Amino acid sequence: MPIDPIKPAGKPTGRERFLHDAFLIITMGMLAACGLIYEYLMAHYAGRVLGALESTIYTMIGIMIVAMGVGAFLAKWIRAPFTSFVWLEVAIGFVGASAVIVISVSVSLTFSLPTYLQEIYGLHPSITTDGGVVRGLSSAVRVMPFIAGAILGLMIGMEIPLIARIREHLHRKHLEHNIGIIYGADYIGAGIGAAIWVLICLKLPIVVAALSTALVNALVGVAFLIRYRAYLTGRIKLWIAHGLLLLLITVLALGGASWMDNMQSALFKDQVVYTKITPYQHLTITNRLIGKGLPKITSLYINGRLQFSSNDEVIYHSFLTYPALLASARQEHILVIGGGDGLALRDILRWNPTSVTLIDLDPGMVNLFAGKDPSVPRPVNRTLLKLNENSLNDARVKLIYGDAFIEVEKLVSSNRHFDTIIVDLPDPSHPDINKVYSEFFYARLKELLSADGAIAIQSTSPFHTRDAFISIGKTLKAAGFNTEQYHTNVPTFGEWGWTIGTVMGGSASARIAHVESLPVPSQWLSKQQMLAAFVFAPNYFNNAAEIKSNPLGSHQLYQYHQNAWKKQDGVFFIDQTSHGSKP
Repeated sequence: MPIDPIKPAGKPTGRERFLHDAFLIITMGMLAACGLIYEYLMAHYAGRVLGALESTIYTMIGIMIVAMGVGAFLAKWIRAPFTSFVWLEVAIGFVGASAVIVISVSVSLTFSLPTYLQEIYGLHPSITTDGGVVRGLSSAVRVMPFIAGAILGLMIGMEIPLIARIREHLHRKHLEHNIGIIYGADYIGAGIGAAIWVLICLKLPIVVAALSTALVNALVGVAFLIRYRAYLTGRIKLWIAHGLLLLLITVLALGGASWMDNMQSALFKDQVVYTKITPYQHLTITNRLIGKGLPKITSLYINGRLQFSSNDEVIYHSFLTYPALLASARQEHILVIGGGDGLALRDILRWNPTSVTLIDLDPGMVNLFAGKDPSVPRPVNRTLLKLNENSLNDARVKLIYGDAFIEVEKLVSSNRHFDTIIVDLPDPSHPDINKVYSEFFYARLKELLSADGAIAIQSTSPFHTRDAFISIGKTLKAAGFNTEQYHTNVPTFGEWGWTIGTVMGGSASARIAHVESLPVPSQWLSKQQMLAAFVFAPNYFNNAAEIKSNPLGSHQLYQYHQNAWKKQDGVFFIDQTSHGSKP
């Protein structure tokens, strides 16, 4: 292994020591910021590609931290700290710049491989080509983000020991507080990196964030090449390597974002007509042509998960809004939590309310469906505005952007009251979402609901996630509501369910039963259909006593939801012992 050349002996002057320290400490801070951005970037992208966002993010961060520790141990065997450090920055730059592209290509290829094989061999669509080899490739691809994260973590972990050794080498003596100074720069730089990630990187295409971070590594390497050239061996090779890295970054910067969009589009069965990454989520709009003379099917995906399809969303939103509105004594002031697509709002406005307050976390989502995003193609704008009947621009609608958990507290503090509350939030598939499905949150909503009003809550699938569905009902009941649950089939999603509650007086179903006819006609709903939706199979709630509600901070509901999809694969198991005697 080569050893760095040693400059002529002699004590460095105070000015030289200061300049060396300033350069190395600033460098360490910059690299710490890059390291943290890589950590967040890889975790964020892995979660987006692999799904199961929360567990994937935590796994990736854990793997990278462990790998950094291993890298710090391995650094002690490096005999040429100056030269090795420059090569290290080149290697980090290459991996950091190309990792997301390589992962994206691999995922897209394995996703499209079965279809490609069907076309090559002329197989009927009913004959699948997802056997052992294809499944093996898919499994390997799912591991790739973690391998890339481990490699990056391993190299990033070597930076602190090498810079610490370089600093002592330049001072020509052992420095008593060397490690403390380097770690101080590292922690401060990591904090700056976190701020850059939140304020800047989350608003950029992920490939741009990766390339920008890799560019910093390349520039640090170049700076070392210039400043400490007398300490380096193989300088020509190092310059060539940095030139190739800068060339790679330039090429990917020119075409990487569009390549990523094209590869992302390959993950969807339908044509992607618009995609946008907001600070909170990745929004994708797709179109599907189903036949001559038939309308296109427009769908929304958030982080790769289907949210609605235009061919049957009216079923979902009718069942979400109509029962609660019908069970409320008045429909003058309505609160909607979530629903930034304006579709629930569209149905509510047909009841001619005086005002509707809508709380949504993501302004990007609302602007997309309000026709206020200038980057959206005009045909997509027209489609979305037609779909939600321009509801988000109605003068009666007040938009509040923010975390519903916090914004609801503000409404309670201002002594607001609403005749009906509609909660249209994503499934409790993330610990952060779990809090807006908690007893505490529902109790705060109770403070906002008029005594003769009603609340309806999107409650996930009673078929695929039975325990989570029942838990939501128990949680609303624990918050003091007279609670019922109902369900129907939404073709795109299958069996879907909602929870409805009242504060005083009769139950929601009893109130609906007393209504002679719907004051606002619906092409999909009748009084009889609503009442039928409250009927479940005789044994559906047999083991409901064992299912717990969701106190704030317990993550009980989140665990039910994760268990249904991860351990049971979304399969509903019927208790055969409760069917009675066999015929």
